Amino acid sequence: MSKTDEPRENRVTSLTDHLLLERIRQGDQASFDAVFHQHYDRVYGLLFRLVGNRTEAEDLTQEVFLKLYDHSFKQRLFRAGREHNIGAWLYRVATNMGYNAIRGRQRRWQRNTLLVPDPQGSPGAEQEVEKRERETAVRLALTQLKPRQAQLLLMRQMGFSYAECAEATGVAPGSVGTLLSRAAKAFAEVYAAERGEG
Repeated sequence: MSKTDEPRENRVTSLTDHLLLERIRQGDQASFDAVFHQHYDRVYGLLFRLVGNRTEAEDLTQEVFLKLYDHSFKQRLFRAGREHNIGAWLYRVATNMGYNAIRGRQRRWQRNTLLVPDPQGSPGAEQEVEKRERETAVRLALTQLKPRQAQLLLMRQMGFSYAECAEATGVAPGSVGTLLSRAAKAFAEVYAAERGEG
């Protein structure tokens, strides 16, 4: 059976990232849709764990795919004749965009601190404040780690395999365990400092 005799879905799923990017560059909407559907859940999951807000994570996910669409037309980023890893690129861009969103939120929070009403007296307010403080400390701690460390921690928390983590971050599969251990230790130290427990 020749390649043209294969069912269309087999041909689409067997395309390399390089070929998909070439087709997107040529304006093939089906190739972009294939990339979008293949990676959306994981990009969204990564961003949701980073920013903690569904609407913001959805908006950022859309921005990540818009960046892919835009960059697929720029020769300097995705060069013809070279293999590419779309997933790794998407996860790296998503992590950076998530960091930027958290930093922006932190700046807004600092500006508006005096405008926030005192939660004293509200039922359950103390627990809610404590929960938000923990979540904020986690997100701020992640932004203080090296990007690869935060990306590895988030990807493993989402259930990515060691092989997938290695491919997305450009490291040898055998070193992922060691890198994760170092990342977890660095996170614990930064988190403790954020919470004033150091």
